[in-house]
Amino acid sequence: MPSLSKKKIQKKILSILKKNKSGLSAKDLSKNLAITHHDYHFFRKALIFLKSSGQISKSKGNKKYVLSSKSRTLEGELSITRSGFGFLHDKENNIDVFIGRDHLNTAFDTDLVEVKLFASSRGKNEEGYVSKIIKRKRIDFVGTYHKTQYYGYVVPDNPKVYRDFFIPKEKQKNAQNGQKVVVTLEKWDTDHLNPEGFIKKIIGYTGEPGVDVTSVAYSHQLEISFPDLVEKEVQQIKDDITEEEIACRTDLRDMQIFTIDPEDAKDFDDAVSLEKLSNGNYLLGVHIADVSYYVKENSQIDQEALKRGTSVYLVDRVIPMLPEKLSNHTCSLQPHCDKLTYSCFMEISDDGRVVEYKIVPSIISSKRRFNYEEAQEILNSNSKDPFFHKLSMMMNLSKIFSRKRLSEGGIDFETPEVSFVLDEKGFPLAIKRKKRLDSHRLIEEFMLLTNRTVAEHILKMSTKEQLLPFIYRVHDKPDSEKMVKFFEFLTALGYKFNALNNITSKELQKILNKIQGTNEEIIIEEVALRSMMKAEYSIQNIGHFGLGFRDYTHFTSPIRRYPDLTVHRLLKKYSQTSISQDFISIKKFLKKVCEQATKMERTALEAERESIRLKQNEYISQHINEQFKGIISGVTSFGFFVELIDTLVEGLVHVKDLNDFFIYDEKTYTLIGRDSDIIFRLGDEVTIEVKEVNLEEGKVDFILIAKNN
Repeated sequence: MPSLSKKKIQKKILSILKKNKSGLSAKDLSKNLAITHHDYHFFRKALIFLKSSGQISKSKGNKKYVLSSKSRTLEGELSITRSGFGFLHDKENNIDVFIGRDHLNTAFDTDLVEVKLFASSRGKNEEGYVSKIIKRKRIDFVGTYHKTQYYGYVVPDNPKVYRDFFIPKEKQKNAQNGQKVVVTLEKWDTDHLNPEGFIKKIIGYTGEPGVDVTSVAYSHQLEISFPDLVEKEVQQIKDDITEEEIACRTDLRDMQIFTIDPEDAKDFDDAVSLEKLSNGNYLLGVHIADVSYYVKENSQIDQEALKRGTSVYLVDRVIPMLPEKLSNHTCSLQPHCDKLTYSCFMEISDDGRVVEYKIVPSIISSKRRFNYEEAQEILNSNSKDPFFHKLSMMMNLSKIFSRKRLSEGGIDFETPEVSFVLDEKGFPLAIKRKKRLDSHRLIEEFMLLTNRTVAEHILKMSTKEQLLPFIYRVHDKPDSEKMVKFFEFLTALGYKFNALNNITSKELQKILNKIQGTNEEIIIEEVALRSMMKAEYSIQNIGHFGLGFRDYTHFTSPIRRYPDLTVHRLLKKYSQTSISQDFISIKKFLKKVCEQATKMERTALEAERESIRLKQNEYISQHINEQFKGIISGVTSFGFFVELIDTLVEGLVHVKDLNDFFIYDEKTYTLIGRDSDIIFRLGDEVTIEVKEVNLEEGKVDFILIAKNN
């Protein structure tokens, strides 16, 4: 172990050269630093690093080292790949800075870092090194605990966390060998040593009920339980609705209002009603749980809800945004119970236009709780059901909305989803592809129209002098570079379309219509989705490209989304006869809400997808040597990925397991057999056999049995 670390030597060299502007030779520098023979190797390494990183330079004549006159510095969020190297994207200059594994300087994935660029770069990307960690994004990590005679260590689950954690004996918290744990980073001063931490929480042994999904939740920093202060505050909330409150609301308890939700749902935050008016128009009512009545601004519940941003729907559980008493009982629109709501009534013409609307605080009593399958069954065959006529009228209206929306530029993506049948231990017994029913579309179209109407309402309330601060759900136009690649992808699959840099949503929908029903349909839709920008929350109304809406917000799910709760509060504030608000403060707060909600929505999506992949892999691990049909979903130089048709499990057929030498054509995304001339391309149907499943690494390997087309 050296008496001085390489990092300390680097700092001392820079400090000395700062004082000696004319420079010093290596020999003089080593004398100034009192470098011993034992440390000289580290001194030379420090010099080489500082020179290669552009912080110091060496004059040609007198061979003295001087501080470089320029050293470009960037700040941003570090992204680390599974291979262990990093990138920092500089938005201002639209460049990606490559950071080698040796130059990460104890930074973790997503840390906010300062990066200094090297004087010269070898490739098209700039290269640099992490010079400073400004802020750690996280200090808690999930992994497997291992115990030795003298110390313990944790191997992180996330491959992007590239170092194991050293755990001193006194900080092991009785963790046992092989248990899943949460480890908290305590210190990591130098990348010559491993990070040191302590066991914060013991999750349990792999294989125990719920441990796998709980690990997913903790790895994404999702809190499963609520703080004690929040729970205490929740218990103080009364379910009783006073007569004074009822008097302030539109009483709709006698109206035929009902809910349609998933079979296993408990948080019913939207109900619907429909009447035919004497003038021939429809009166559509969408009634949303009035969470804002119970959750007061800046309360403990409210602060926790903002922190969470959204409810998270994992395979075997829901991690709610609001405590169960509120989400499943007090606010949930359960049948035959008086519930406080916010109602949006829309008068609709025969061609689907909103001719009049009103948004009012209300009270309802839902007359029935439908699940989607039950509603669909009534629509298909049960005309004797007392709700048949109402449901049929709603279905016809929703189809009018759908046709109108698509004709005006909305895109209709059919992304496949799966559900699981789990045993009492949480093991997947079966995987089923979800069917998108007309009853799903019915509710979707009603909610889309309501959210659009509320956004337009705020704009109508605004003036030229004062645009009311608001939260919009926005979706920017696709990046032109990504669209070029998308058209190249279509060409590679044999489809000929005129490449358009500034594609409209109408034109994109035409493309998707043409590939409907083909083997490549799912894959092309997935690539199209990846080519588009991600929807987000913003105080700037730039429109929603995917839906083809100029104005759009989220109003319809306040039990599970914080922006919707905020929108309810804004509607109440702006409905006051004299609006005298501090718009600057409101705008500042709404920006914070948008950033937090967008961040947490993406975290939730990642966790949900990971929990699905985990259960898919668990399921297929019980089917080794069995055969399944699938579609080639990805092609690389080392093989091709196959997505199984019935379960959407994805695995790799490696080129080493194919009976030929294969050449990868990057332009056409194909593997071509040198001797057999067989071609594997995206969208091809194949039969595979399950070869091997590595649950720890999340890898599934297949063997090709036959190409089916």
